[in-house]
Amino acid sequence: MSDQPAVEATDIASLSFDEALAELQRTVGELEQGGLALERSIALYERGVALHERCAALLGEAELRVQKLLERSSGALEAAEMGAVDAADQE
Repeated sequence: MSDQPAVEATDIASLSFDEALAELQRTVGELEQGGLALERSIALYERGVALHERCAALLGEAELRVQKLLERSSGALEAAEMGAVDAADQE
């Protein structure tokens, strides 16, 4: 749809993590408001999935970088739980 350029405007692969996350949050917010045409909803959902995948890939790359830094600093690879949260921390 030519009247909806925001859905296709930015190449997702060029977005930083923060940019992709912010756009994902805007996309989810727009979808949650409802009242959209079916085609717009589908386009936003597809973009949201692609943005989620971009964020996940960037987080995976960051995890690998941290693991390499841990390996270099101690001489031996230390397993580090990235993103794991204890139940007590959530309360």
